[in-house]
Amino acid sequence: MASNPRTRRSSQSPNPKPTKNKTSSSSSSRPATSSRSIPLQPSSNLFPSSKSEFSRFIAVVVVASAVAFSCNYVFTYLNSQPKPFCDSNFDFDDSLSDLCEPCPLNGVCHEGKLECAHGYRRLGNLCVEDSNINEAAKKLSKLVEGLLCEEHAQNSCTGTGTGIVWVQGNQLWEKVNESKIMDEYGLSEAVYAHAMKRAMEALRKVLETRLNDHGIEELKCPPLLVLHYTPVSCRIQQWILEHALLLVPACALLLGCVFTLLKFRRRYYLSVKAEQIYNEACDVLEEKAVSARSMTGKHEPWVVASLLRDHLLSPKERKDPMLWKKVEQLVQEDSRLERYPKMVKGECKVVWEWQVEGSLSSSGKRKKAKEIRLASGQHTDLSTQQRNWPWKAKEPVKC
Repeated sequence: MASNPRTRRSSQSPNPKPTKNKTSSSSSSRPATSSRSIPLQPSSNLFPSSKSEFSRFIAVVVVASAVAFSCNYVFTYLNSQPKPFCDSNFDFDDSLSDLCEPCPLNGVCHEGKLECAHGYRRLGNLCVEDSNINEAAKKLSKLVEGLLCEEHAQNSCTGTGTGIVWVQGNQLWEKVNESKIMDEYGLSEAVYAHAMKRAMEALRKVLETRLNDHGIEELKCPPLLVLHYTPVSCRIQQWILEHALLLVPACALLLGCVFTLLKFRRRYYLSVKAEQIYNEACDVLEEKAVSARSMTGKHEPWVVASLLRDHLLSPKERKDPMLWKKVEQLVQEDSRLERYPKMVKGECKVVWEWQVEGSLSSSGKRKKAKEIRLASGQHTDLSTQQRNWPWKAKEPVKC
């Protein structure tokens, strides 16, 4: 009885162990197969399901964004604070670029602060020129340059200047201060003094400078700049004086040529004009003679020379005695005309008379005289009424 139970335990003992392994293997294989077959899904509690939860979610997001923006701004502001400037008397080293900024030009740095020099203003980390001071300095330099160079030009041109070529700087500034440029630009005395200093620096580049025996700076306008301020009339005068040896004979030759041309021109004018008046006189004398012969006893065949002269010449032409002398010379050379003295109204007058009739008349010359009158436009055709002399001569009496 005792052996049977032991045998049963031994016979039954191996069977339960494999059973446990099977169950464990089966249980371990189930979740693997289930994880492969069933997909992952978010929880239903991840997103708000109601309006109140959604509003709370929005509020949380807004607060978080505001906090993040504020932190970023504070961090950026703390990091962007300007670095102090390095002292001016300190040699800047690249290794110190993280500690301080180099002092800019035209600036003075002390204890990390920047102060711009006179005539400059601060613009960020730089010192730029002040426009008012710059304009005032330019105007001052131009004014001093004009005063000095104009005086020098006047002295070199006419010799009426003061005779001083080198001028002390303080004397010039006394004249410049009268222009009241400081009030014009609204500058203080310190800034105006800096503008004068800037103007003096510019003048030293243009003008000639030296120190006199007393150590005072003197200024002089250079010759090239003096020419710029010299008037045109003075330049012409200087040029004439420099070339006088050539200009005198040239002007004499030119004047001689001009006088010669004017003389020939006057001779030609007198010759043409005298011939024109001579032809008109012949026409008048011929008509007078013809009318006297056709109407015997009513008209005289002669004409007083002075009356004929006043009839043919204009008032302007009467002032030229050479013109009528040329006419008298042509009349004297003409054999058809006779000149002799007669008593007319109790006075002895020289009369002219036409002596020829028929084919020897001056009709051809009369035609030529009309053409000359039309071309010149100075005389009109004599009307019949003009040629009828308004006086009757008495019986001719020989003087």
